[in-house]
Amino acid sequence: MPPHLRSIFSLLILLAPIGLSAQSPAEFARQRDQMVDDEIVAAGVKSPRVVAAMRQTPRHEFMPLAYRKQAYLDMALPIGSSQTISPPFVVAYMTEQLDPQPDDKVLEIGSGSGYQAAVLSGLAREVYTIEIVGTLGRKAERTLRRLGYDNVHVRVGDGYLGWPAEAPFDKIIVTCSPEDVPAPLVEQLAEGGRMVIPVGERHRQDLVLLRKRDGRLEREPLLPTLFVPMTGEAEERREMMPDPRHPSLVNGGFEEQLKQSKLPSGWHYVRQAEVMRDPTEAPEGDRYLLFKNSEPGRGCWALQGLAVDGRHVRRLKVSFQARGTGIRPGQTLREWPYVAITFYDDRREEVGVDAVGPLRGDFAWGEFSKQVSVPVHAREAIIRIGLLGAVGELALDEVRVEAAGRGSP
Repeated sequence: MPPHLRSIFSLLILLAPIGLSAQSPAEFARQRDQMVDDEIVAAGVKSPRVVAAMRQTPRHEFMPLAYRKQAYLDMALPIGSSQTISPPFVVAYMTEQLDPQPDDKVLEIGSGSGYQAAVLSGLAREVYTIEIVGTLGRKAERTLRRLGYDNVHVRVGDGYLGWPAEAPFDKIIVTCSPEDVPAPLVEQLAEGGRMVIPVGERHRQDLVLLRKRDGRLEREPLLPTLFVPMTGEAEERREMMPDPRHPSLVNGGFEEQLKQSKLPSGWHYVRQAEVMRDPTEAPEGDRYLLFKNSEPGRGCWALQGLAVDGRHVRRLKVSFQARGTGIRPGQTLREWPYVAITFYDDRREEVGVDAVGPLRGDFAWGEFSKQVSVPVHAREAIIRIGLLGAVGELALDEVRVEAAGRGSP
């Protein structure tokens, strides 16, 4: 599950945590409807069946009590054992791409919440879910039973191996990230079936849609994403490992785009932004990223993860080129554009946050930079860019993160 898509609402130390009102069933339902309207339908999910499933699935029931008040914000949240529950948009988007049908037999590979399986329950005939973390998987099974998801079958085990005794499956969805598609899952996918899976490096993956035709897989890239890696031996045997002593971003100049889109490669969870190609306007190269928002409070951002070890890197230099047009605050005076970086420890708990900004009003292209301290317990970070609820236009280019001071060797 995506570890880090912590809500923009809580990304700055200057922002107070958002408290939600009384957590009655009616209030949870109201918040869920608002979340679906604002973060799922508005973000482009069109399937009526998927939208209905998101409205009906009580996400708060699959979360620790400490985080339930944030259940219907579009964010990933810790559920224990270094795992997270996926943001609702990611669940809805992946489910839409999977296209589960009423007679389908679906296999889900999850990390322990049970939420994705619950969403699938009303969309398919049978759902088989393998939860990779034992304590979380057993808790998820109890929750699913208590809530009456009788067509969901749960086991704890190695998700890479699939569930051979119940194969083949019409659809397979993987909600944690291997380096490549596990061969047993390919074998267990029925002819004509679909698989949606995030594959790639530990901190940078792409969601991929696979279709099995004539025994072979046809691959269609969907979106960049950032998911919790799978645990165990397969994770340790990754060929490409991040270097937390030399943190950096990819495609900070936005020169690389996803095929047949205006989205930047390497960045995920992009909202209301597109790559602009204009060599006369871009400070560096041919392209820059333009954010536009006219609705106060609406999501308008892009995110990227990176590895950083606070034991070896004391400070980071965050720098970028920016241009602003008519930038005004969003629903509150705290909603301004920032380039923000949030640090997480080895349990994926937040351990620090800092930001460059706020960026206000109208200004020509110029360089902004700041050195930020890295918490000693930090093992990874997320950088967030965009209007972050403010209105106006913000153009960014040459976004960089680099070590500026080192600890003990």
